[in-house]
Amino acid sequence: MTHSSRLFEPTCVAGIKLPNRIVMAPMTRRKAPEGVPGQDVLEYYERRAAADVGLIVTEGVWINHPSASNASDVPHIYGQEALAAWGRVVQAVHAQGAKIAAQLWHVGSLASDSTSDSRPDRILSPSGFYREDTIVGEPMTEDEIAAVIDAYASGVENARAVGFDAVEFHGAHGYLIDQFLWERTNRRTDAYGGNLKERTRFAVELIAECRRRVGPDYPLILRISQFKYEAYDYKHAANPDQLAEIIEPLVDAGVSIFHCSQRRFWEPEFAGDDRNLAGWVKAIGGKPTITVGSVGLSADSISTNYLEPGTLAGPADLRRLEEMLARGDFDLVAVGRALLQDWEWARKIHQGRRDELLPYSTAAIDTFY
Repeated sequence: MTHSSRLFEPTCVAGIKLPNRIVMAPMTRRKAPEGVPGQDVLEYYERRAAADVGLIVTEGVWINHPSASNASDVPHIYGQEALAAWGRVVQAVHAQGAKIAAQLWHVGSLASDSTSDSRPDRILSPSGFYREDTIVGEPMTEDEIAAVIDAYASGVENARAVGFDAVEFHGAHGYLIDQFLWERTNRRTDAYGGNLKERTRFAVELIAECRRRVGPDYPLILRISQFKYEAYDYKHAANPDQLAEIIEPLVDAGVSIFHCSQRRFWEPEFAGDDRNLAGWVKAIGGKPTITVGSVGLSADSISTNYLEPGTLAGPADLRRLEEMLARGDFDLVAVGRALLQDWEWARKIHQGRRDELLPYSTAAIDTFY
């Protein structure tokens, strides 16, 4: 790809004016002692903003609820010190001409994974299930549901106040929002459970309250996935009609952009049509979408291990990405592991410096630069 690539054309998506269509995908780094991002976090995002990333989505940040977190070194979106630090990060990213969104996070029953002293006293989840076969707590009460929604909405208000251009909700990969959508972890018989459309109620009420707090124009992004970690082949929706049961209520609630996570962006979501998840969500909901899933990695190098080392994507892989973008299947392209390994990935692609790209290695997970 060269300077003429559609990936590097300025665009406006849901009111966010972007220098290009490259998004830095959210990736947990755990480099914020006591929840406060430091100068190293600022520089980590700043250098990628300076190297042709148009929109940065931060690592997941804890909302202000005691059940949300299971790690003390993941950043917060509450508290004077943390918010002031995020304000500095936002300013640094903006100075490089990029935009930035905060990803709000609640892990739900996965908080039971933690063996540290940051494990919450009460694990909150729709029905008390970890994944599908282990009980780790009691179902959330309606008062607890309301309190968590309020914490999300307060997080959105805090993010907007310190200058974030948008907020993303982590509704993918088996975390709390996704646990309400997933029939294996949501076995409720009240208004928050039941059929596929009924299982969207928690997400719908959450989005609607956040939209009420910030008005009609502030961009709200929802990250979704069909797959879960350890359940890579699972699909909430087996066909487009079922996907519509999820997407349409969320559009009505106020989602501005859907961030559609797949393990491999090039794989069709449903048989008989070559559109991926982002393509189908855009077609059904009429909202802009972000595609993500092994962008920059080779199709030959990715197995069932989500973090297996990958070689660089070849020209054909990236041409396919361009073709799907040109067809209008999605609006933005998120890059994760390739950008983690090589902070100049976007710039090198933009400038045609493919021979300088760094192959992905799992060692990048433990680096912070």
